[in-house]
Amino acid sequence: MRILLLWTLLLILLHPGQNPATTAENSPVEILSFKFYKTRQVKEKTDPTETGPVAATISGDRNAERNRRANPTPGERDPYDDTVDARSAALERSVQESRAAKPVDGFAYRAKVQNASAKVIEILFWEYQFVDSTNPAIMSRRQFLCAVNIKPAKEKEIQAFSLSGSSDVVSVGALANKAGSPFQEKAVINRVEYADGTIWQRKDWSPNDVRLGYERALRTPWGTEMCRSL
Repeated sequence: MRILLLWTLLLILLHPGQNPATTAENSPVEILSFKFYKTRQVKEKTDPTETGPVAATISGDRNAERNRRANPTPGERDPYDDTVDARSAALERSVQESRAAKPVDGFAYRAKVQNASAKVIEILFWEYQFVDSTNPAIMSRRQFLCAVNIKPAKEKEIQAFSLSGSSDVVSVGALANKAGSPFQEKAVINRVEYADGTIWQRKDWSPNDVRLGYERALRTPWGTEMCRSL
């Protein structure tokens, strides 16, 4: 698959089983079904001189951001580094690097989607949510970047791999609830990029939420995988 992605965003500094369809705020992509399950993955060997199907650039005052990073204020710390998503991305990165040459136990996240727009979709940002069944304020997200080519009205199954499952979202109250599952599952489309260069983005999602994971996902050449964890 040959896809060239130019991400034209302004940086703001800063159990197995099938689930019912989900649609969020007039998303141009309909999620027909989704599920996650335990799996084992053997990490691909990649040639660092090769280019993958996704070549991305985070733009919008890129020079200013580059200079800021090169000349930080003494004692300055990026607030994003202290967020749950940042710590989760750092943990996953360190574990993946330590197990680079070995089979890795983790989780597969799959969703069957349909392009409900009149344009060809090339890039999808989506997430799998685990919401505490007794306290909806407790939620964990697994976010992914996918290189796809979905024509209007066509369906596609997307799959991503992550070392993280649902364990960190379960509260004591949810564990005590023996009537049902300790958490609810949901799949959400965050951003859609089309072949003509236009985009759709969920209004309460920010690219800064996945900035570190995004940079990590593009640090190595893209192999045969469709999606990467953010």
